[in-house]
Amino acid sequence: MTVEKTSIDTLVVGGGQAGVAVSEHLSKLGVPHLVLERGRIAEQWRTGRWDSLVANGPAWHDRFPGLEFDDLNPDAFASKDRVAAYFEAYAKKFNAPIHTGVEVSRVVRNAHRPGFTVETSDGVIEAQRVVVATGPFQRPVIPPIAPKTDALFQIHSADYRSPEQLPAGGVLVVGAGSSGVQIADELQRAGRKVFLSVGAHDRPPRAYRNRDFCWWLGVLGEWDAEAMRPGKEHVTIAVSGARGGKTVDFRRLAHEGMTLVGLTKSFSDEGVVTFESDLAANIKAGDESYLSLLNAADAYVERNGLDLPEEPAARDILPDPDCIRNPIHHLDLAGAGITSIVWATGYTVDYEWLKVNAFDEKGKLRHQRGVSSEPGIYFLGLPWLSRRGSSFIWGVWHDAKHVAGHIATQRSYLSYQDALERSGKTHRESQESVTATATEIGVN
Repeated sequence: MTVEKTSIDTLVVGGGQAGVAVSEHLSKLGVPHLVLERGRIAEQWRTGRWDSLVANGPAWHDRFPGLEFDDLNPDAFASKDRVAAYFEAYAKKFNAPIHTGVEVSRVVRNAHRPGFTVETSDGVIEAQRVVVATGPFQRPVIPPIAPKTDALFQIHSADYRSPEQLPAGGVLVVGAGSSGVQIADELQRAGRKVFLSVGAHDRPPRAYRNRDFCWWLGVLGEWDAEAMRPGKEHVTIAVSGARGGKTVDFRRLAHEGMTLVGLTKSFSDEGVVTFESDLAANIKAGDESYLSLLNAADAYVERNGLDLPEEPAARDILPDPDCIRNPIHHLDLAGAGITSIVWATGYTVDYEWLKVNAFDEKGKLRHQRGVSSEPGIYFLGLPWLSRRGSSFIWGVWHDAKHVAGHIATQRSYLSYQDALERSGKTHRESQESVTATATEIGVN
């Protein structure tokens, strides 16, 4: 597409799940809009993840309300390519005006006139409103403690694809959220010696009493929780849909040969890595989050008189492996045969291209449910935008409905003003016509 110099009411930046969702709602409300995506629809699902990735929620849950995965068992976990195809098919359902291969490089508010000037790789667009639907996974983060050496192969989980990508030898995986634990498990199954650095985490059961944990979080009101619990701001969730979905159990991984270590603290010039003395505490806190959900689920069953099978075995905890009882605090990487480090240390947002007043003095986004402090700028797809589920597939669809509704409401006020101005113009023209006629016939 060549946009050259054009104008549009609402411009959506990003053609992933957030962009597709808000486009549907804007279409239903009759709001003229364009969606620009620098790659293909759902590009991050296609090329921004490892080869074996599947959705972390079952097919009945990780979808939009208007379309099911008709080729999957509802309890199955869709592959990343199937998820990308799903969003592409969803966009076609309502003929979403998505233009691919177009990158937005700059957005700036216009001076002394409404709207924004948007610079793209295909030209300039004038937009009255801009929806930033680029999501939370914009720039991979590798912490500054990473060793500065060519002796190690280092890669972020965003660039990891398969075990064959790494050189022969052992691997240190830093980060034990969903990405880190799944990559570490895959590497171990491929015959690698794996050390997994485990920080603070929540560890929900994959399923309990014949219901997936996504269902439990739903009926317990956790997905719709509007405020994060104190102390949980940076806690990751260790959950997986790989190989049909199993509860993440760090003790089991250790008993199968993986070496667990605490939070990675530092690297010396001599190639020695130091770990915090927090491994046992992190594992215990993860167990507590796991058991807490089981307790809440049991209470819900009892309170509502549900006929769901009891599952006492879910409370069985394996004995602590040696790496927890006698944790490693210092490790010589070369001596341990480690040749690679996979940094599963998350992402940060990148809004350098967005030159608007939507951020505080520390660069933190200022918004209320995606409506930013800069009038006409909106955000979608970010964690806790309005609730716990905001960054998940179904959650972003509901947030998009709110944002689209806000845009439609603002348009209605402006259309009222436009109507008044048109009415005033018509009245003035009528009066001018009468005056001119009276002058022509000599009437004072």
